[in-house]
Amino acid sequence: MNKIKCPVTAMLGLIGGKWKPVILYCLLAGTRRFGEIAARIPAISRKVLTDQLKELEQDNLIVRKQFNEIPPRVEYSLSDLGKSMAPILAEMEKWGIQNILNKAKS
Repeated sequence: MNKIKCPVTAMLGLIGGKWKPVILYCLLAGTRRFGEIAARIPAISRKVLTDQLKELEQDNLIVRKQFNEIPPRVEYSLSDLGKSMAPILAEMEKWGIQNILNKAKS
């Protein structure tokens, strides 16, 4: 049984950290392969990206689809639960533009 009573703490338990929100934001635009995600988030190491993708999959926020091809192909997309975070991520994007990126231009 989950003993966490605070909804914000519970949510941050799933998406907390430096990279998970960025990965989810990247997948908002649609299905991506590992290399595409890595190219869009160049500051993340491949090991950390792999670990974060595994955790997001375990928490049912993303779906990993592996194709039986040579070379192997794997695609990642948001699950329904992950898609439900779209409004939150959109607000984070809006806030970042208004309060950080636009201020840096001033």
